[in-house]
Amino acid sequence: MAAAQSAGSRSLLRALKHPNYRLFFGGQGVSLIGTWITRVAQSWLVYRLTGSAAMLGVVGFAGQIPTFLLAPFAGVWVDRLNRYHVLIVTQVAAMLQSFALAGLAISGHIRIWHVLVLGAAQGVINAFDTPARQALLVDLIEDRADLSNAIALNSSMVNGARLIGPSIAGVVIAAVGEGWCFFADGVSYGAVIASLLLMKVNLPARVPTEKKVLQELADGFRYAFGFRPIRAVLLLLALVSLMGMPYTVLMPVIVDKTLHGGPHTLGFLMGATGVGALCGAVYLASRRSILGLGRIIPLTAALFGVGLIGFGASRSMALSLILLVPAGMGFMVQMASSNTILQSVVREDMRGRVMAFYTMAFMGTAPFGSLLAGALAGRIGAPQTVMVGGVACIVGAAVFARVLPDLRRQLRPIYVERGYLPEAVAGVANTTILRDEMDR
Repeated sequence: MAAAQSAGSRSLLRALKHPNYRLFFGGQGVSLIGTWITRVAQSWLVYRLTGSAAMLGVVGFAGQIPTFLLAPFAGVWVDRLNRYHVLIVTQVAAMLQSFALAGLAISGHIRIWHVLVLGAAQGVINAFDTPARQALLVDLIEDRADLSNAIALNSSMVNGARLIGPSIAGVVIAAVGEGWCFFADGVSYGAVIASLLLMKVNLPARVPTEKKVLQELADGFRYAFGFRPIRAVLLLLALVSLMGMPYTVLMPVIVDKTLHGGPHTLGFLMGATGVGALCGAVYLASRRSILGLGRIIPLTAALFGVGLIGFGASRSMALSLILLVPAGMGFMVQMASSNTILQSVVREDMRGRVMAFYTMAFMGTAPFGSLLAGALAGRIGAPQTVMVGGVACIVGAAVFARVLPDLRRQLRPIYVERGYLPEAVAGVANTTILRDEMDR
């Protein structure tokens, strides 16, 4: 029994056997706790300064619209430049942004326009940081068979931070104010910068190109959106991020007006989302293959939608905490499964650009969702706006599920070529067997 449990643990954590990924995991783990502390503190600060749900949407829009506008161009440069060096630069820039926000808040000079400007600066940083980080992940894993586990562990790290960070933020905000949350975030970047400097990364040589940036961007767009499976995965993720994720922007309003709580309540609710997301990440890490993820994507998108509808309808703190657990699990598993499929099937020379489109779908649509949610909440109320987003997620999941058989047929040759379907490589031609294998 003990031997079996030990083997299971090794399987669950198998990506950590790679030294570079182990450094990355540790450094990012610390930094992401700081990031979640800042997210909660910033939302609470904006609502405290303005008392406006619409302004929460505007701040969310300002902080995320640069990612939508710049990520496609950033993807081209990530394919051209050294991803490792790009990531070091973006992490240093993010650290300076956090310290600037902390200085203004602690000194008492913070104004809403400061939050807007510094949020926009962080959006510019994220436009380059996210595709570089996602693309570099592949280079930190020597054995590609461990890639799906690395992505799942990455998601568990993100959501472990989501569980810890908001809880810390609630305590710190109540004790000493939002500014010290921003300061802690700035300090946390030191961990990831140190981990990057300790790595020994051997990246493949870049092939010089005479193409202009716009030409390479067009090539990447045709590749990503001309292949139906990639297009479908990106579009569903974009819809879920646009309509579903703005519930986090409206969370302070629901805490204040519906649940009649304070910063501690906000921290607990965000933590409940993190619990669900962490459970989902552990489930993905336990999987040994990417096979079957196509079916999991619409199921978990629908689970997220159902959780949002229930949360919007809830008037009880206890019930809200319970409902946010499956909501957090649904979104995390859908997002991470989408990432895994994209990373597994994309061409190496297009990786940066495809992950830039992934960044646009995951983060770039959020500003429009924040703006829409803020405006809609002012008309019909924050809980009802969250429920509308949940319905949209369920509809998108149903459409994806309907076209899934065709997506499976188009992905099958790539899965065979890259060894994800060894039975097919060995000559198994029965499509029923292949279909069953991919449904595991």
